[in-house]
Amino acid sequence: MKDFIQPLNPIVTGMEMDGLTLFQESVRGIPDLIKLTYGEPGFNVAEPIKDAIIESVQDNNSHYVESRGIVELRQAAVNYFNQRYDLAYEDADNVIVTAGVSEAINVVFDTILNDGEGVIVPEPAYPPYFAALALARGRKISINTRPNKFKLTAAMIDEAVDNARVPVKAVLFNYPSNPSGVTYSRAELEELAEAFVRNRLWVISDELYSQLTYDQEHVSMASIIPNQVIMITGLSKSHAMTGYRIGFVIGQKKLIEQASKVHDTLTFSLPKVLQDGALTALTSAANVAEEMRDIYKRRRDWLIPKLTEMGFKITNPEGAFYIFAQIPADFGNDGNGFAMQLAQEAHVALVPGSAFSKFTADYVRISYAASDEDLQEAVARMEQYFAAKRD
Repeated sequence: MKDFIQPLNPIVTGMEMDGLTLFQESVRGIPDLIKLTYGEPGFNVAEPIKDAIIESVQDNNSHYVESRGIVELRQAAVNYFNQRYDLAYEDADNVIVTAGVSEAINVVFDTILNDGEGVIVPEPAYPPYFAALALARGRKISINTRPNKFKLTAAMIDEAVDNARVPVKAVLFNYPSNPSGVTYSRAELEELAEAFVRNRLWVISDELYSQLTYDQEHVSMASIIPNQVIMITGLSKSHAMTGYRIGFVIGQKKLIEQASKVHDTLTFSLPKVLQDGALTALTSAANVAEEMRDIYKRRRDWLIPKLTEMGFKITNPEGAFYIFAQIPADFGNDGNGFAMQLAQEAHVALVPGSAFSKFTADYVRISYAASDEDLQEAVARMEQYFAAKRD
């Protein structure tokens, strides 16, 4: 069949494939591969959540519901995050229920950005951010946080705004961070907030991993400068509901009203059966994140010494479930080549750091959301691999 030829959107054709997805594709055919790659919680969804979804299916909830999300779920989200993080959102009209944080970030970019306006992105960062920003015709203003152990500072913000060649509209602020796992104290957040206010920036605060914070209490930026913050979050990590695609955009009502127009176009409404499950997650299964968090912390504390002994250099992750590690010095500085060889020879898959930033090409991201058994086997294989290479 002959291809029909008409020019396609140059923004799309000029975009590179998501580095995380591209690497997964490149190792797909390797047999007996242990994947420490995707951020996929290795837990089943809590029984009350599943029961609520089954009951909703049996009640024939197969029709459209309100685009922003059912009122009960949106109000539950306000109650849940207000209580946990000392926020002051008023009611359901502060929330849109989205198809995960992936849709949420597209909704926010498309709502706030004019063509060519800049968004500050501290790197390394979650790869789909870059594509979403390009599709919204925004300009990425990268900040290399590597010299500061992957933490953003007020001085970095001021410098980025002062040196930008385009108007700077927002900062995309993700913490605990994917991929580095770093997070921030209240004092650090207050200092950053002063810079955000000083430079009149929307703060797109991606707090998806907030309930997986190990060594301190999570402080939401929305508790500090609520009028400037657009909070995006969801249930994928806190309740192991990645496949259910439940995300939230939470912010001031005037912003939510306009963002709803974009959401209507992209998704309209999520299935009510899934929203009924999410409602149960926020009410009857509100504390499952704490149980998973304790297991992740134990895995982190077991894994870091093992990796350090192999020669990796690690900035301690204070949240999420990733270790972002500089590859051993005697293996060079090509993280992509290192990860590919490790997958082919040791049958262990780690994500190259280049997927998250050009500044971290000598890094790999290791997910410890995998099972204890997989982590133990992966470490054994890596130890054997390093021993053989260094012999």
